[in-house]
Amino acid sequence: MTLPDGPRSRRLPRLLRTLKLVFRPLDYLDEYSLRYGDIFKIGGEKSPPFVYVGNPEAVKQIFTAEPAQFESGRGNGVLRYLLGDNSLIMLDGESHERQRRLLMPPFHGDRLRTYSQLICDITQEVTDEWTIGKPFFVRPFMQEITLRVILRAVFGLDEGERFQQLRHLLNFMLDALGTPLSSTLLFFPSLRQDWGRFSPWGRFLRIKQQVRQLLYDEIRERREQGDFSRTDILTLLLSARDEAGQPMTDEELHDELMTLLVAGHETTASALTWAFYWIHHLPEVHDKLMADLGTLGDSVDPMEMARLPYLSAICSETLRIYPIAPSTFIRILKSPMEIGGYQFEAGTALMPSIYLIHQREDIYPEPKHFKPERFLERQYSPYEYLPFGGSNRRCIGAALAQLEMKLVLASIVSRFQLALTSNRPIKPVRRGLTLAPPAGMQMVAIAPRLEKSPVRA
Repeated sequence: MTLPDGPRSRRLPRLLRTLKLVFRPLDYLDEYSLRYGDIFKIGGEKSPPFVYVGNPEAVKQIFTAEPAQFESGRGNGVLRYLLGDNSLIMLDGESHERQRRLLMPPFHGDRLRTYSQLICDITQEVTDEWTIGKPFFVRPFMQEITLRVILRAVFGLDEGERFQQLRHLLNFMLDALGTPLSSTLLFFPSLRQDWGRFSPWGRFLRIKQQVRQLLYDEIRERREQGDFSRTDILTLLLSARDEAGQPMTDEELHDELMTLLVAGHETTASALTWAFYWIHHLPEVHDKLMADLGTLGDSVDPMEMARLPYLSAICSETLRIYPIAPSTFIRILKSPMEIGGYQFEAGTALMPSIYLIHQREDIYPEPKHFKPERFLERQYSPYEYLPFGGSNRRCIGAALAQLEMKLVLASIVSRFQLALTSNRPIKPVRRGLTLAPPAGMQMVAIAPRLEKSPVRA
C-alpha cells in the first residue's frame, strides 16, 4: 500500500503537534505541506492515517466519489458537544439525505430576497449604536448583526424574553470556546470534565443546557399554536414532510436549529470582521469598493447591490485568503480507495484542506496578498475554491452567508467613514474549530458619509 509522507507519530511529538495545531494552525499546515507535499499523512503506523489533501485533482476525486464511499458523522464527533446527534453534520447515508432535503428550501430562491431587506434593516439598527470618534471592537458588533439576522430568519423572533435570553446565552456559549486556550477543550478529551459550574467545561455544559431548554420551549409552543402562515425557517421545518410523509421530531428540530444558530452567525461574523480589516488596511481596496458602490442610484434593491462585481470579489477573496474553516469535514473511507496516486485503506480519515488549496501559487499567484481582482479575472472550479466545502457536504447556508456579507459591508461602508485604530498586520487565531481575526481588532467611525446610503428600506 502506497501512502503519502508525513511526520512520525511518537508520543511527545504527537502532543506537540496537537498543541501547534491549536495555537498556530496555519503554521502547522504551511510547514507540513512544504516539507511533505500537498498530500500528507498524520499517524498511520498502527492504525489508518489521518490525511490532509491540498491537491485540487485529489479533492475532485473525493468530491465526485459516491457519498456512500465515506462516513462523515463519526469523523466530526467533536461537534456533537455543540450540535447534537441529529445535526445534519453528524448524519450519514439516508438520514443525511433526508435532513438535507428538508433543510434546503429556506436557503434558496425567493427566500433570499425575503432575507435581504431584513439584513439591511438589522445592520442599520446595530450600527446606530456607534458614536463618531469612539473606537469599538469590531467582532461583537458583527456577531450582534449576524445573530439577530439568524434569530429573525430562523424563529421570526426580534423581541421578547426568549429572544433576549437566546442572544445572550448563544454568545456566551460560543465565547466560552472562543480563545486558543479554551479551544483546547475540543482537542483534548481529558480536559472535558465537569468539575462544577465554575470549571470551563462545566460552565459550557450548563449554558448549553439553558439554550437547549429555550429551543425545546419554542418548538413546543409553535407546535401548540399550529400557525403555519409564518415565513420563518422554524415554521417551514415544522410543516415539512419527508417522502414518507413524516415530520421532523423535536430532537431533530432542536439539533438542526442549534446547527443553524451556531454555523449561521459565528462563521459569518468572523468573515465580516476580516472583510472590514482588508478594506481599511488596503486603501486601494477601499477606493475601488466606493467606486463600485457609486455606480448605484439613490434607491436600490438590496439584491441589485449584492450583484456589484468588486463587492462580490472582496467577499470571495476574504473567504479565500483566511478561510474560516481551514479544512472541510472529515470523510472516513468505508472501503479502500486510490486518491492522488496513493492507496488508502478503509478507516483512513481524509480531510480536504481549504486553506492549502487556497494558498497554492499555481492557482492563486502571490497567495499571501489580498487581491480581489483575481475573482474578476477568472472563475475557479469547485476544487480550486471551496470556502463552503463541497459535494453533499457543502454548507447549505452558503448563499445566505454570501448575501449577508455583501449587504452588511455595503450598508456600513455607505453610511460611515471608518478607520482601523492600528494598521499593523494581523493574523488568524483559533476560535473553537474555526479561525478568526484577533478579538482585540478595533475600528473607529470617523464621520458619517455625506452622500445618502444606497440601501433603501
